Amino acid sequence: MTPARFFGWSVALSLGGTIFAGYLSGVKLLTQGCAFDEPCPYFIGYPACYYGFAMFLALLAVSLLGRFGKMGERKAATGILAVSALGTAFAGYFVVQEVAGWVAAGDVALYGFGLPTCVYGLVFYVALLALSIRQRNR
Repeated sequence: MTPARFFGWSVALSLGGTIFAGYLSGVKLLTQGCAFDEPCPYFIGYPACYYGFAMFLALLAVSLLGRFGKMGERKAATGILAVSALGTAFAGYFVVQEVAGWVAAGDVALYGFGLPTCVYGLVFYVALLALSIRQRNR
């Protein structure tokens, strides 16, 4: 994959994640409730969506720096790999908690957006992780 194509995808995915997590964070901040009428997981006293927003914003910044040549390709790909790996572990932890709750309850919970929002964040993180691994190994 060419660097331009890699960074194009990185910008698009991280922008999508930033918008999504930003929406979730904004709803939580302004209404004290969670978007889509689902439970809000917390991490170290703060809503998980705040951390997701920060990680996606970092991914977007590094992707844009790489895209516009302000950071070396390999350094930017390494940064994307590191943050997306952290995001994958973070979102994956909350997805596992949700699934464990389903198993304990003996039923799958229904969410306003279909699945828990952490699942959608996880999809973005995994896509960015896969892209960055592929780019670093080329």
